[in-house]
Amino acid sequence: MQSQSFSLLLSFAVLLGGFQAVCADPAHDHSHDFRHWEVASRDPDRIFLTFHGDAATQRAVTWRTDTSVEKAYVEIAPALGEPGFDQFAKRILATTELVSLDGGQGANQGKVHYHSAILADLKPDSLHAYRVGDGGERWSEWVQFKTAASTAKPFSFVYFGDAQNDVYSRWARVIRMAHQTAPQSTFALHAGDLINKANSDTEWAGWFEAGSYLHAQWTGIPVIGNHEYKHNGGAEESQRKMSMLWQPQFTVPVPEGLSEDLHETVYSVEYQDVQIIVLNSMKRTAEQTAYMEKELQKPGFNWRFVTFHYPIYSPRFRATHALPESEREEWRGIIEKYKVDCVFQGHDHGYLRGQVPVRSAPDAEGDELQTLYVVSVSGPKQGPPEPEHMAKYKAEGFTAARVGANTQFFQVIGIDGNKMTYKAYTATGELYDAVVIEKDFSTGKKTIHQEIPDTEERTFENTVEYGSKGF
Repeated sequence: MQSQSFSLLLSFAVLLGGFQAVCADPAHDHSHDFRHWEVASRDPDRIFLTFHGDAATQRAVTWRTDTSVEKAYVEIAPALGEPGFDQFAKRILATTELVSLDGGQGANQGKVHYHSAILADLKPDSLHAYRVGDGGERWSEWVQFKTAASTAKPFSFVYFGDAQNDVYSRWARVIRMAHQTAPQSTFALHAGDLINKANSDTEWAGWFEAGSYLHAQWTGIPVIGNHEYKHNGGAEESQRKMSMLWQPQFTVPVPEGLSEDLHETVYSVEYQDVQIIVLNSMKRTAEQTAYMEKELQKPGFNWRFVTFHYPIYSPRFRATHALPESEREEWRGIIEKYKVDCVFQGHDHGYLRGQVPVRSAPDAEGDELQTLYVVSVSGPKQGPPEPEHMAKYKAEGFTAARVGANTQFFQVIGIDGNKMTYKAYTATGELYDAVVIEKDFSTGKKTIHQEIPDTEERTFENTVEYGSKGF
């Protein structure tokens, strides 16, 4: 018995020594006490579903493991009520990419594997179940999502402004309240600055953990912001380098003809009769003007939305953190020319919802609408609005209808035939702002009905302040 005990202790010591040897790898920074959900393992984590091609028949999925998983797979099946639905599952081999976290911002884990796969030949307007794993014993749970219909049908989606700071602790409640408020929403739009430090793997871990299975269930539309770029020495565009984790963890379409440093940051989503154009306000903005116009010339859409991070109409202004004035004018002109219905923006850490009327009669009374513009924030970092700055937009025909400060928001947008409903909620699920847009598809004429609840405007003066107002 004594000999056996000694052998067991020796084996344990060897095992522990091996573990310590791994942890003492000089290539890793272990000054950070990793939480278990931050550490890559054989079990899939950071599962994220995206649009890729026809929304009625295709999706893409991306996830992470440690480097011991050299081959990874997706299994997808029709979602049935009975537990044996997996008998109809189809297995797809994923593409695997080695990503080095060395040189990241803060603590890192050396190298990890990101896996991605395209889910094709799906049945339109149908619920599907999928899981990802190593093909053996290490699989994720089965996750369900529904494809778009082949023709226009009612649906809704959620939109989040910047999460950015203290994401794991304080943003989690926002995305989860959004799910409680609009559980049938089909996708989620994230309008940039998902995290604060572009190459901080631990911050990305917090963003994925905060959203948990919702990132795998809601198809995501990620929009790149300034904090998804590392600034090497200055704010100039030439000094901006994209996060080393953006492209590995978000699999989105790459349109033909765009410069390589715009790949997987500029793309379009076509969902039933809705077109959503995603732009990159950080890089090569002039090049994207032609892309946006070409996309807006495509026929067959009753509703058209554009989204990017730096706003055209903002609650405050910072010259070093804005679209170049020439591109702002060009983008605004294209949006006006094609009467884009809504523009979803982020960046300014406050809430502003306003509209542009028909430019030929900017002072005309009535409820005729050209474009709805929104800036919103879902994270805890907040900045005060500047009324004198917003007043300057009147000359451009922009009218601010609802402003908010020091509040975490999420928005739910519903499409039902010729009617679009827009609702903004606080992190507690309280309705803060609402409008209904009705559109005559034959003429393109839109009318807007303000349904702002009878609640006081939220300001720094009547709310509890958190942290710094800085940016």
